[in-house]
Amino acid sequence: MKDLPSSQMRVNGQTVNVSAVAGRRLSDVLRDELGLKGTKVGCDAGDCGACTVLLNGAPVCSCLTPVAQAIDAEIATVEGLSGDALGNLQRAFLRHGAAQCGICTPGMLIAATALLEQTLTPSRHEVETALGGVLCRCTGYHKIVEAILDVGGETTAVNPSAGKAVGTRVERLDGLSKLDGSEVFGADYVPVDTLLVRAIRSPHFAAKFTIGNVASWLAMLPGQVRVFTAADIPGDNRFSVITAFIDQPALADGHVRMMGEAVALIAGNPSLIEAIDLADFPITWQPETELLDTNAALDGDATQLHTDRVGNILIAGKVKTGAPEKAIQTAVHTAKMSMETGYVEHAYIEPEAGVAWMEGDVLVIQACTQAPVMDRDDTARVLGLSQDKLRIIPSAAGGGFGSKLDLSVQPLIGLVALKTGRPARMVYTRRESMATTTKRHPAKMTAQIGADAEGRVTGMVFDGDFNTGAYSSWGPTVAVRVPVHASGPYKTPNYDASARAVHTNGPVSGAFRGFGVPQAAILQETLYDDLANMAGIDRLKFRQINALENGDFTVCGQQLFGVGIRECLDGLQVAWNTALLDAQDFNAENTTLKRGVGIASCWYGCGNTSLPNPSTIRVGFTAKGHLRLHQGATDIGQGANTVIAQICADALGLPVSDFELIGPDTFLTPDCGKTSASRQTYVTGTAALLAGAELRRKILSLGNMGPDAIITLKDGVLHISDGQALRDIVLADMTPDDRGYALSAQESYDPPTEPLDENGQGRPYAVYGYGAQIAEVEVDTALGTVKTRRVTAAQDLGRTINPLLAEGQIEGGIAQGLGLALMEEFVPGRTENLHDYLIPTVGDMPQVDSILIEIADSEGPFGAKGLGEHVLIPTAPAILNAIHHATGARITQLPALPHRVLAAIKKGATND
Repeated sequence: MKDLPSSQMRVNGQTVNVSAVAGRRLSDVLRDELGLKGTKVGCDAGDCGACTVLLNGAPVCSCLTPVAQAIDAEIATVEGLSGDALGNLQRAFLRHGAAQCGICTPGMLIAATALLEQTLTPSRHEVETALGGVLCRCTGYHKIVEAILDVGGETTAVNPSAGKAVGTRVERLDGLSKLDGSEVFGADYVPVDTLLVRAIRSPHFAAKFTIGNVASWLAMLPGQVRVFTAADIPGDNRFSVITAFIDQPALADGHVRMMGEAVALIAGNPSLIEAIDLADFPITWQPETELLDTNAALDGDATQLHTDRVGNILIAGKVKTGAPEKAIQTAVHTAKMSMETGYVEHAYIEPEAGVAWMEGDVLVIQACTQAPVMDRDDTARVLGLSQDKLRIIPSAAGGGFGSKLDLSVQPLIGLVALKTGRPARMVYTRRESMATTTKRHPAKMTAQIGADAEGRVTGMVFDGDFNTGAYSSWGPTVAVRVPVHASGPYKTPNYDASARAVHTNGPVSGAFRGFGVPQAAILQETLYDDLANMAGIDRLKFRQINALENGDFTVCGQQLFGVGIRECLDGLQVAWNTALLDAQDFNAENTTLKRGVGIASCWYGCGNTSLPNPSTIRVGFTAKGHLRLHQGATDIGQGANTVIAQICADALGLPVSDFELIGPDTFLTPDCGKTSASRQTYVTGTAALLAGAELRRKILSLGNMGPDAIITLKDGVLHISDGQALRDIVLADMTPDDRGYALSAQESYDPPTEPLDENGQGRPYAVYGYGAQIAEVEVDTALGTVKTRRVTAAQDLGRTINPLLAEGQIEGGIAQGLGLALMEEFVPGRTENLHDYLIPTVGDMPQVDSILIEIADSEGPFGAKGLGEHVLIPTAPAILNAIHHATGARITQLPALPHRVLAAIKKGATND
């Protein structure tokens, strides 16, 4: 490529010189040459919009813009939107909770800036149009739109006084860096002299392979390149998220079980590595017959993917109580159905990325993750290191939703850094991310439910095969969790549920917001609609009749208290009545377009299923008067950094603004467990409550004060007052404790659970959360298209720690549930980008009305329960039930794409 005749451009008001060549992407120049990392790259194809910048005032995707078009032009990035303080637009984003993980935020801010340059008071339609080219996977877009519409609104931040943090709309404590471009994601940190790492990956679903003459291939390259294979791995070349099931090689050794599996690494100077055509790497493939479907994998003659897993079954889960077959046989009404769901891609906007380097004899890895301690343990095993010789520093995670619980780049860059002594960096392409990372389990399920004449459920039988792909990942968790939850939050006295995680040569299926429960709920909730219709009972009423209540027993024999599902259903009554009347009136006047109303419920156990699940929190005062919270729960956008601090602040009795956060780092923060299973608010929150309360106890004891004393912190002195009594504790005068603090506390919490027996009886979770949603849809019966108009969500949070962040979680979960229902379908070997794989855009989102229900659970901090997974579960079945209500079409294969909707409408008409 030719050098450009001119190499000047103006960036954020400053004239800069660049050494770029004509064909280079503007995004590369901004990030790599000018160090403006606030411009994010999520696809390199113009699909996601995260790289949006202003070019002469117009928003463009910088990943598609050749640098030649930017020469002598005016460029604006997120770093140029404000000076020393946030601008009005950024303040509005913070005030409304419009930034969650933050990876799409720069693109959103730039697109909004371009709009606001044209009109200071845009309409909602204008805002949605302006944001149409920028994808967000976290927020559901509502908070973003509201922020842009409120740029000139109230600017005073919520700053609750001591003891008043819980229940208030505290802005994100980590929000500033998400809005000014300074947040460091996996691809953003590049030490000096860093090697670039790329992987050679399998083009086949199943194959043997032989690596050829690497030395001859290297000799043809114009620079020094290192090659690493399985033979270079110094430890146990296997990993998985559950130690008992470790089976996945970091680099395959002679045999691959899935497309995209890594077989070798190349590492060298970035410009050289980027230019190499990986197709030229000397490797010979011997393709084998692949198994991509669970039916084929379960065939008695099928190839065994793992010799120790008979019949390709990784694990089976079961819950049984009573006599379900007899109950169904004697039921007045019975409904039976089979349901099939496909692969669903997490589609976070940040592809996997990270960097590794050596600090003395310690290997340091900074990468996107949801589970730093799990990363440390698995990577140390692969690399043959003791845990004290490996430090994991999570970068900001640009979305996760479960997939970033599994290892990706960590052992690969760790191996290169360990072997070369130089920093090593790896950034997955979008295609690489989609091909190699985990997916939601495809499921083939059948269930039958019986009810008596009054509509009370008498029995249920459920059976499901869940495609866990080539390796174990979270397959055991899905197979065990699904039978526990497949009844829904309802009284089911006779029950038999089985689920199997089945190996195929498909992508590894792992954790994705619900661990298989959303799939099971789709089947169960559609059957509930059918039973209600058979019994002639209103569909909401049918659920109210069967809803679990305090003192009831679950299908696992666990007695429940703090049950909020009935209150959630009752909270929807007014919206339900109104929606049914609106749909009836609309349908009376329209023939092609039909509206329908659906409802579905959820329950979800917070944390690990019948397994240890501890979190530990440390909080302390330094001699100089800094109050530091060691909070090791990774915040992937859900708000843990803020919520955990709010809980600890109220337990200690100081305002949340006094706290300094020390985030996840295996050398600096205790283990708070993985960010998954809706466990952080409940489990880590309880640890924070205990730690804050213990530190308060120590302070009051030193001051000889009563439990109601008031504590303040100023200039390194703790002031304690109790009525007329006053005491001061000068922190600099304290002898440091064994943690190096003048005064500190560290506390752990592990939920009280019990193992499940052979029939799944026990206490799998200490706390459950509940929810119910109404979906209102409009179906074009000629085209088969479905538009979700409104979702009303009633969610039982136990105690709402932060309503602002809770609303954001609800809206974001509904967006993902909508995608599951209507558009998202990953096809192995074919789907490789974000224009073939569709996720909801701002224009796809319905109006969302959130109803926050608070039925406290005595086990949770201030009564709080989890939320993140729960909110996704009811959305898809509510939408499917709404489609059925509108058209009579019963969808049995997801997603409900137009051709499937039309076929179901036709089938429904034939059956009538």
